[in-house]
Amino acid sequence: MELEITKNRDGVTHEEQENAESESKPVFHTMINQYDAEMYHQALQLYPNEQAINKEEEKRLLRKLDARILPVLGMCYFFYYVDKTTLSYAAIFGIKKDLALHGMEYSWLSSVFYFGWLIWSIPSNLIMQRCRPGWYLSFNIFLWGALLMCQAAAHNFSTLTVLRVLSGAFEAIADPAFMLFTSMFYTREEQPSRISAWYAWNGIGVAGGGLIGYGIGQIDGALASWRYEFLIVGAICSFWAMLLFLLLPNSPTTFWGFSRKEKLLLIARVRRNQTGVEATRTVNWDQVKEAYLDYKTWIFTFLGFVSAVPNGGISNFSTLVIQGLGFDTLHTALLGIPQGVLVAVWIGFGALANAYMPPNSRTLVCAMFMLPTIAGALGFLLAPADAYLTGSYQASFVISLSLITSNTAGHSKKMIVSGMIWFGSCIGSISSPFFYIADQAPSYHLGIGSLLVANVLELITFFVLRWAFKRENRMKERNRVALREAGVGIDDADATAFHDMTDKENPNFTYVL
Repeated sequence: MELEITKNRDGVTHEEQENAESESKPVFHTMINQYDAEMYHQALQLYPNEQAINKEEEKRLLRKLDARILPVLGMCYFFYYVDKTTLSYAAIFGIKKDLALHGMEYSWLSSVFYFGWLIWSIPSNLIMQRCRPGWYLSFNIFLWGALLMCQAAAHNFSTLTVLRVLSGAFEAIADPAFMLFTSMFYTREEQPSRISAWYAWNGIGVAGGGLIGYGIGQIDGALASWRYEFLIVGAICSFWAMLLFLLLPNSPTTFWGFSRKEKLLLIARVRRNQTGVEATRTVNWDQVKEAYLDYKTWIFTFLGFVSAVPNGGISNFSTLVIQGLGFDTLHTALLGIPQGVLVAVWIGFGALANAYMPPNSRTLVCAMFMLPTIAGALGFLLAPADAYLTGSYQASFVISLSLITSNTAGHSKKMIVSGMIWFGSCIGSISSPFFYIADQAPSYHLGIGSLLVANVLELITFFVLRWAFKRENRMKERNRVALREAGVGIDDADATAFHDMTDKENPNFTYVL
């Protein structure tokens, strides 16, 4: 007689479920609830090692995951960038004249946005760890849109300054949240291409901003065009936030549309990362302390700074530079489209290069894609009429984000380190607009010079990171040898996969170069 194996509606056999539940113990005490703890335990029981994971089944799951996660994060990033560049398009639609901005006031409006971000970036990251991350991100995005609509009602510099500070504070969570979701659902090998996939919407945002700007410029209504810009973009952004509340999961255990067995596989496959449990809801202050004492955190912070010096200037002054070269308002808006397409293309090339390079080549790929931007900045300084700035540095920065998600373990530590690169980015973005002096328009030689210097420093930083990771891996290997000689069993990597240990604490952790 043939033995009949019955499965429940989630595709898990009754025997599998009973065995897993009988051995499940709530040791994941830092999780938000008992259900999460039981799911993680059952995942380890059903998939006790890598050999237990069916590769074809995992590929199907990965395709489904990509279809559900990447477009959602990409759309978030689209609104994120369009929101940040709205002021740039408002500048060519007359906001400087209507609000009687003079001297460095426009530069201050560009910078104060990042003061809010700077102050709130780390607290916001720690709050997100205590909350359901999908809902917390949705709440913040809704407020982006609401505050953007409020800016349409501004009638003076002071009011607009306050609103932009608040906008920056609520946008501070964006990039760390996107990085958190990437590390939550994808392995370290998959992260560079997935970060590239959602970050490429940065370029789509640049191009979309141009199209939106052009369309709004055609409106002949009772309000000034720049006020419609703030109202329309803000309203769409807040509407998207309400959809996001339903679309984005808070953890692998609550991802609707996935069966129970698929959720268990989502959990089991990411133990390869050795970065702990992403569903931890308790802030570990020892990890916070370690994050700030780790020299690599400060290298990442410096990387954020030098990467933002060019980006901050380009996002706020590129339209003014283009307009200064002789283009009218509407054509200036339209020229944002090829600029955005070029950014997306560069990011795509970066992802491909990283995929086909030998293992441990991420820092080299980052360095390689800095070279066209450096050449472009030199060309613009020497022959601005015939030269173009490139967006290849965006590809470098995207791959560098995967160095953080892949090389930082311990949930609280990861939240701090992820926040610190954007903390450095804030400082760079605050300082950047002041290199663009009104008297130097439209060439802005000092601004382009700051871009060149920052790019060279960024190139050097990638080689510093490569040295640091090699050094740490040598120290890790010496430590593993010492532990084995002392009789400490450390060879079972699965045993440390979901412990909330930092990259320094976990003997099985290896840094990716």
